[in-house]
Parts: sequence; C-alpha cells; structure tokens
Amino acid sequence: MLETLSDRLQQTLRFGTGKTLTLENMDDALKDVRRALLEADVSLRVVKEFIGRVREKAEGEAVLKSVNPGQQLVKVVHDELVHLLGETYAPLNLDEGSPNIIMMFGLQGSGKTTTSGKLARRLRKAGHNPLMIAADVYRPAAVDQLVALGKQLGIDTFSIAGSTDVQQIARQGLDKAKAEGFSHVIIDTAGRLQVDTDMMAELLLLERSFKPHEKLLVIDAMTGQEAIHVAEAFNTQLSVTGMVLTKLDGDARGGAALSVVSVTGKPIKLVGLSEKMDGLQDFHPDRLAGRILGMGDVVSLVEKAQSAIDEDEAKAIEAKMRKNEFSLEDFMKMQRMLKKLGSLDQILGMLPIPGLTKEMREMVAHGGEGQLKRIEAMINSMTPEERRQPDLIKKSRAQRIARGSGTKPEDVTQFLQMFEMMRAMMGGLTRASDQAKSGDQAGAEASMNKTMHSAMGQLMGKKGKKGKKNKMKGFPGMPGMPGMPGMPGFPSLPGGGKGGGFPFK
Repeated sequence: MLETLSDRLQQTLRFGTGKTLTLENMDDALKDVRRALLEADVSLRVVKEFIGRVREKAEGEAVLKSVNPGQQLVKVVHDELVHLLGETYAPLNLDEGSPNIIMMFGLQGSGKTTTSGKLARRLRKAGHNPLMIAADVYRPAAVDQLVALGKQLGIDTFSIAGSTDVQQIARQGLDKAKAEGFSHVIIDTAGRLQVDTDMMAELLLLERSFKPHEKLLVIDAMTGQEAIHVAEAFNTQLSVTGMVLTKLDGDARGGAALSVVSVTGKPIKLVGLSEKMDGLQDFHPDRLAGRILGMGDVVSLVEKAQSAIDEDEAKAIEAKMRKNEFSLEDFMKMQRMLKKLGSLDQILGMLPIPGLTKEMREMVAHGGEGQLKRIEAMINSMTPEERRQPDLIKKSRAQRIARGSGTKPEDVTQFLQMFEMMRAMMGGLTRASDQAKSGDQAGAEASMNKTMHSAMGQLMGKKGKKGKKNKMKGFPGMPGMPGMPGMPGFPSLPGGGKGGGFPFK
C-alpha cells in the first residue's frame, strides 16, 4: 500500500534526521518530498498546499531549536499527512433506518459490485441483517455477479430478471426489506466508462426517491489522477457522504488516497486491500500516515488478531506452554491462527521496523513463507504420535520424514532442535511473566536472563551437556505466543555469518 511513496519519503526524511536541520537543507528535503508525492500521482494543487503547510510549521522555532530537528520534521510531515487524509476516522452511518439504505456508485470497473458484497459481509458479521439490491442493469452479468456473491456469502440478494427499470428494482427491493425485516439495504448501481449526463440523472432520481443514509463513491486507486476528477464530478452532483478506495494494495503509487479527501472535503470511509471477501477495512488517516512513514500500524494488527484468533484456543496453547507440553500439533494450530492475520509481507508492513524497505520486506517474507511451508510439509509427514512426542524422532524416523516432505534428514533434525529451544524459551518466558505479575521482579529478571542465555548459547554453537558443539544453522524465527510479549518471528537474513542464511538450499 503506497509502497513507492513510502520508500521515497522514508529515504528523504532519514536524510533530515542525519543532519542539523537548517532552512537550506530542509529545502532540499522538501523538494524530495514534493517529487515523491508527484510521482505517486498526488494532485499538483494538493502537493503545493501540503509542502506549504509543512514548510510553515517546520520553519518555526519549535523545530529549529529542538534537540533532534530531523525527528521534528518527520513529525510535521506525519501530522500534515494525517490532515491531508482527513484528520479522523469517519465510520459508516449505520443508524437503524426502516431500513438503513446504503447507495454504492462509481465508474465501471472500480469494484462496486465486489465492494457491495464485502460490505454486506461486514454488516452481517457485526450482527446486522443486510439485503443487496442488484440495480446495475447495464453491465453484462453484473446482476448475476452480485447474486453469485450473495449465494457465496449466504446473504439475500434482490433482482428482477430482465428488467432495466432501476427505480422499479430499487422500490420492490426496499419493499421486500421492510416486509421481511432486513436492517440494511445495499443498492449496487450501474457504472459507466466515464461520467455522463444519463448516469448522473439516473443516480439523482434514485437519491431523491429513496434518500439513502450513506452515498458511497467507489474509486479505483489505480486510476491515478483520473480518480480526482471522478471524485469531484460525483461529489458536485450527488454530495457523497464518503468514499471507498479499492485496489489500494495493488497500486505502488496510490496518490489518489492523498488527493480525493482534499479536493472533495469528504472522508474516505473504507479501503479495499485484497480480492478476498474480508479485504475491506475501515480507513484511519493516522494509521495510514504512520505506515507511509515506516512507523507501522500495530493497532490495526492487534485488532486483526483479536478478530481472527480464537481466544479459547490461544489460552489452551498458552496453558500447554506453561506445563512444557507444547507439541508440534500445537505449533501447527498456531501457524493456522497466524495465517488468518495475512501474509508475512502484510504483517511486516504493519510493524514499526526502521529502515525496512519494500525489497527487504519482500525478501524476508518470501524466504520465511517458503521455510514455513517446508516445516508444514515435515510435520505433515510425521505420525500423530511423533507430533505429540517429538523426542521419538531418531535417525530412521528423520529419514522417513525427510523423504515424505522433500527435505534432508539434517533439515528435520535442525527443525526439531530449534523447536525444542523455542519450547524451552517459551516456558521460561511464561515463568518470568508470572513472577513479574506476582511482584517478584528479581525472580522474573533471573528467569528471563537464564532463558535468553540458554537460547543464545544454542544459537552461538556453545557446547552442550555432552561437550558436543551445536552446529545448528539459521532457521525461521518462531512466532510470538498468545498472551506473551513476543512478536511474530522473522526468518534469519541471508549472509548473517555463522548460523545465518536460509537453510534448505
């Protein structure tokens, strides 16, 4: 999401943090910021206003006399990005109507129909009872697409076969919603290849006849500058209540997100971040600004974890860790839970990791996901008994598992060694956490030091109890456990010296 802009701005603002900020070198930094915004398809008018506000704030004494002027410049840019994106989170107006009506409109190909399905899914998950009305009567198969989405999601969809009377379709759909107690109605209207008089007239008739609670303009973020003209045209005629930006994950530039709010004065309420039906998220200006500047978005990650991870299952796994009963079956359950958070690349993009560029993130994510697939293949090649009791796996069993998973016996051995180390570490960390909660700070620190010392000893290849040197190679980091302070694990980077690099070459 806005990856090219993010990388450029982070590179520019790192320059600012490395030197004393003066009017002269601040001008150089702001020129680079201006260039980065223009290359990201942000409107020239918006860029001029943005740079003017940043310059005005950055030239103040609070910046020039600060201890770290570069960081103050980053803060000024962050605050202005938040302002540009709409300042505050603007939720959908979901007040119960009779029923609540949400009207979706935009150009053809912007993703209206798919977004209507995603929105209906969100409403149902929130406890509402939505009905979709298929009123796109011009695009071939548009009605069939919405009906198919409704069947896929288990959501009712109203349509009239063969009818091109949009007013009749909407009227009868609303009558059905009132009669059958639907709480929300989503009207998927027709799009055009371009804004035209007939299109606007049809939408105005719908808007005046049914007075929707929400009028959502769906904009394809990949259309660049054209998105700004589309937003202005629709807002002038219909006075939109909010916008939905789709395909934001597929556009490296995405400057439309930084322009449409400024040119219309209306908030972005939702963003589409994947083709999956759960890929529709609330839009938070401060969170996107943080991600653009490499500050991460931990709040969204936590919210996603809360909705995706089964709390009872997570507590059961934590209880097993406390008793040192954590098995490979539990490890696989954890992996399935973490997959619900998205790809490793998406998770990395939401973590505040300074200096992590798009290329580095993709390299780490690609390598890490490849290794986790190999781990999954190894565990799937084990018997249920071996998964519950990894100590049973000796040489002959490791050879059988390696043949079944397409790996080498030493790969299986290395994974099991790392798993045992992780299990010991998690046991030590849970004990330290319990001691800290009970007020035994000294005991907690001692447990933590002992655990980390033991782990580092194994990783650095120190001698074990039998005097044999541990030859364990690099392996993907294990994920943070439920209820623990751990973060999702990351694979070791290539070229890390002894013990570094990806295995399974």
